[in-house]
Amino acid sequence: MSTWMVTGSTGQLGAELVALLEAEGERVVPPGRRVLDLSDEGSVRDLVARVKPSVVVNCAAWTAVDDAEAQEERAHQVNAAGPRALALACREAGARLVHLSTDYVFSGTATTPYPEDAPTAPLNAYGRTKLSGERAVLDLLPDSGYIVRTAWLYGRSGANFVKTMARLAAERETVQVVDDQHGQPTSAADLARHLLLLARSQAPPGIYHGTNAGQATWHGLAREVFTLLGADPDRVIPVATSAFPRPAPRPAYGVLGHARWAAAGLPAPRDWRTALHAAWPDLKG
Repeated sequence: MSTWMVTGSTGQLGAELVALLEAEGERVVPPGRRVLDLSDEGSVRDLVARVKPSVVVNCAAWTAVDDAEAQEERAHQVNAAGPRALALACREAGARLVHLSTDYVFSGTATTPYPEDAPTAPLNAYGRTKLSGERAVLDLLPDSGYIVRTAWLYGRSGANFVKTMARLAAERETVQVVDDQHGQPTSAADLARHLLLLARSQAPPGIYHGTNAGQATWHGLAREVFTLLGADPDRVIPVATSAFPRPAPRPAYGVLGHARWAAAGLPAPRDWRTALHAAWPDLKG
């Protein structure tokens, strides 16, 4: 039995991972914010030294994309300084670190899926802070640091786009949804299983893309939710991103490639529709 430390354990991904690890019989330590302050390097070091984990999975993040535009330094403390502190602590403890990142490290100007080694060029403060966190982990843990980029995540815990669409289907006759941003709806349960496989494997350290396969627009995802509800998907009206001005620019294309999973001898993520249909009983309320 290994000891796993999972930060951000109350979020969508963290909650799924903790539940999976416990079901697998692993010892899990899920420190909350009152126990672990990622901005306090000494606190991080002391906790990791006390827990003595084999693997640390960092699911904690500042994910308020628009708020980060005005509060980039605060976002940096969580998304960049926090991973750096964890990487230093893991280096001292001899633990593996799996750090979750985002497709927002890319510019969104591509037209084919981004490979793991594609050049990064974030458009907003959130993406910049997440990229800084990636670099800290890779620099400090070249032999035991893993970056897993994900996107468009949904799960049983907390709020997410899939749940919002299910609610709006019951409240409104029509719903306007952006149709010019392309990405990969990703099941938190699926990603948790891939994180478990990755951390248990002998896969080389570095960057992996943890999204479900295929691609969709937000509009396409909303239509799929309506269809699963037995509602008319034509009630979802496509609109441009410009219809909903936001402080932080969004990448128009955030589709990620998955070549490194196969190269490491690990199963590739399944298609997003298959994953959504499998998760649906736990999401529809």
